[in-house]
Amino acid sequence: MLARSYSWEETVVGEYGMAHFSDKGGSKGKDYCIFFNSQWARLPQDLNKASRLPTYDLTPSVLCSPSDVPEGGFPNRIPMVMRGNCTFYEKVRLAQINGAKGLLIVSKDRLTPPAGNKTQYEEIDIPVALLSYSDMLDISKTFGKGRQVAMYAPNEPVLDYNMVIIFLMAVGTVAIGGYWAGSKDRKKRYMKHKRDDGAEKQDEETVDVTPIMICVFVVMCCSMLVLLYFFYDYLAIWVIAIFCLASSVGLYSCLWPFVRRLPFSKCRVPENNLPYLHKRPQIRMLLLSAFCIGVSITWVVFRNEDQWAWVLQDALGIAFCLYMLKTVRLPTFKACTLLLSVLFVYDVFFVFITPLLTKSGESIMVEVAAGPSDSSTHEKLPMVLKVPRLNFSPLALCDRPFSLLGFGDVLVPGLLVAYCHRFDILTQSSRIYFVACTIAYGVGLLITFVALAVMQMGQPALLYLVPCTLLTSLAVALWRRELPQFWTGSGFVPAIVLAPINCTQTAGPQKEEGPSAKSEPQTAETADRSEDASPRPPQETAPAEKDEDKDKSN
Repeated sequence: MLARSYSWEETVVGEYGMAHFSDKGGSKGKDYCIFFNSQWARLPQDLNKASRLPTYDLTPSVLCSPSDVPEGGFPNRIPMVMRGNCTFYEKVRLAQINGAKGLLIVSKDRLTPPAGNKTQYEEIDIPVALLSYSDMLDISKTFGKGRQVAMYAPNEPVLDYNMVIIFLMAVGTVAIGGYWAGSKDRKKRYMKHKRDDGAEKQDEETVDVTPIMICVFVVMCCSMLVLLYFFYDYLAIWVIAIFCLASSVGLYSCLWPFVRRLPFSKCRVPENNLPYLHKRPQIRMLLLSAFCIGVSITWVVFRNEDQWAWVLQDALGIAFCLYMLKTVRLPTFKACTLLLSVLFVYDVFFVFITPLLTKSGESIMVEVAAGPSDSSTHEKLPMVLKVPRLNFSPLALCDRPFSLLGFGDVLVPGLLVAYCHRFDILTQSSRIYFVACTIAYGVGLLITFVALAVMQMGQPALLYLVPCTLLTSLAVALWRRELPQFWTGSGFVPAIVLAPINCTQTAGPQKEEGPSAKSEPQTAETADRSEDASPRPPQETAPAEKDEDKDKSN
């Protein structure tokens, strides 16, 4: 989760504000981001209290010497000059001496706070702020020569309303993915469905995570993050391409269970020798594949359209997370603890420790997730859920127009939730582990939001999510006295195979059942069998058949 409202350079605090430009009549206006230092002069918090003053376009000059000042000076105006060649103090001092009521310095580089010393701050009483060169070009194009500007800096809200949307998306994805993963695992163990194509079989395959796989995965994550930090512009496009491919597969996996229930387009491709089509897939499978690929390509083409492209990115991201939660399986609580603990350290290190190691003092995780401000391509990595800020503030306009939550903050605790649901089903514990772990995830996410609001800086969400989910699952296992089974995954031995055989029913003469016959009491096992009227798989009835043969031979 990432958000910030301040930057630091040489212990100088810079604050984000807004410059409201409008025509002379004030009928049309637009806000632009500015970066200022309140030690020169403070800005009003309300636009209505800010003075609207005409600008003076002096961008061909850097305003470093008296010769740069036009004849007559800047009486009751706010000049716009280029950055460079002299200090901020020299520029603002010339502007103030010549009657300016403020100063806008246009910068082609990254916006940094206009610094000075205590004596210089006391001498200057007009506001000075930095404006980006791209915004200056847009101002020149949008407004005429008689434009006016009003500089102000409204307070940042404690928490943005978009956090509610992120919370619902994250908790919903974890709950649905965990439930789906457990249900799929149950069907694989207790039922043997007939398949009519290879794609459905592939859809049911899962990957059990081993400790070696966990170590390799964490090393790869660390290496990739560091490489992205140093070679962001070269690797970002590859990450986008991988996300496009993976999200297409995830979207197909999520939509296929619904499409397969449609009563049309079941016909197959004619016999052929074409690659990928020689198995004669159904027409509806091809149509669904084309749709999923089309959605991903649409996002790639319009990924920088901030107004609506984030909706496609979130939809594809949720589909990818659901697919991973269904496919990747942690076989034991021991594996869950190892994975979550290692990634807990990884997340904390790259958010809180790396600022002490980098020259800029920036967190590697924050810089990579939000995109470096000095990136030449200005690409943003899509491995996050993103929602635009709903509150009107300088932070939304300048630094971080979106609130972000990484896929890892959904997937990592989600794998534990999926494990809990599978354990619930196969030990018939009324889904208490699943519900408790899902609620713990929601509580951990709320704690993350609170920490974000209090610290006003990017937070490693796993710092709060991992303890909440792990400790809650552990507490439930201790309360139910099932910790040994929960830790080793021994509860996953199919209960049907281990069911005791009723010898009175498998050997000797059988009583005829009639209306007056007493029904067998329904236990948890027989209730589970009665959920599906289909015959049991051969491997599950084999032990019973062997016992019958032994009884007969005796």
